[in-house]
Amino acid sequence: MSKHSFSRWRRSFRFAYEGIKYALDTQGNMKFHFFVAFLVLFAALFVHLNKIDILFILLAVTLMIVTELINTAVEKTVDLAMPERHPMAKIAKDVAAASVLVSAVFAVVVGMVVFYEPINQLFQQTKQQDYRTSAGMIWVLLGLVVLSVIVIETRFSDKGKFVRPSLLSAVAFAISTVIAIFVDYTIVALLAYLLSALIFIILYDKKTRPFPALILGGIIGAAVTIFAFIFINLH
Repeated sequence: MSKHSFSRWRRSFRFAYEGIKYALDTQGNMKFHFFVAFLVLFAALFVHLNKIDILFILLAVTLMIVTELINTAVEKTVDLAMPERHPMAKIAKDVAAASVLVSAVFAVVVGMVVFYEPINQLFQQTKQQDYRTSAGMIWVLLGLVVLSVIVIETRFSDKGKFVRPSLLSAVAFAISTVIAIFVDYTIVALLAYLLSALIFIILYDKKTRPFPALILGGIIGAAVTIFAFIFINLH
């Protein structure tokens, strides 16, 4: 490889890196995709997936990020070529967004198929203990989750909105955790968390709270529920 070819290749790589950096800095969806990709790849290492499963995970992650990059490029190109609102511009953006949706559905299906068996094994191991509680205790537990979020949000109100947990996200994941504790079927627990994930995505799409606040709310809801059940059954 000549010096000129290497310089051109290095310059192309730098331009590509700048494109990824721009999308990650400016596009909220890209930040979400990278965060999910990190969690999925970490989980793949944790449960020791085989080579074929890892290849499917990498394919889904790559397809998700690539389609989001293409969608961003299409949006910026359309905005540059046609600053005014136009039906054709809307069609171009909608079709580009549809490609992201298709890749997202593919990624979800791959994740559910690949991770189902490891999750099912872990779920069945945790179901060896019977938890004692009543309907009244469930309402008390949800009240405890709400109070925890309110206290944390009040305590850190001066730290900015990024450390103020989302109440709806906390309650949604608390309810999903309660369902997961009581049901005997893994698929039911997964569907419960899927509903919470949909609520999470809707809240994120509505821009009601920033991404870290939604994540923090979900963690608080699930963690408070788990610790409450552990404490209840110690007595």
